[in-house]
Amino acid sequence: MVIGDAPDRPGLAFQRVAEMRPPRWPDPEHPQQMHLDVRVGDLDEAEQAALALGARKLPGGGERFRVLGDPAGHPFCLVSF
Repeated sequence: MVIGDAPDRPGLAFQRVAEMRPPRWPDPEHPQQMHLDVRVGDLDEAEQAALALGARKLPGGGERFRVLGDPAGHPFCLVSF
């Protein structure tokens, strides 16, 4: 599956893995298969929205970014510039 609106622009592709080992941030024995930084206007608001959709807080973060995991455990960051 690819998320994108045109073949001449960047897209984001996904594939299923039969024996997937979910990542455990920041444990290198269970590595992250990807990492996305998502730029948001309001960090607190975006964090609450992500948590309401099933994300969970992971260790790390700072004044301008929050580390979260999706329901499968893949880490991602919400960032504010």
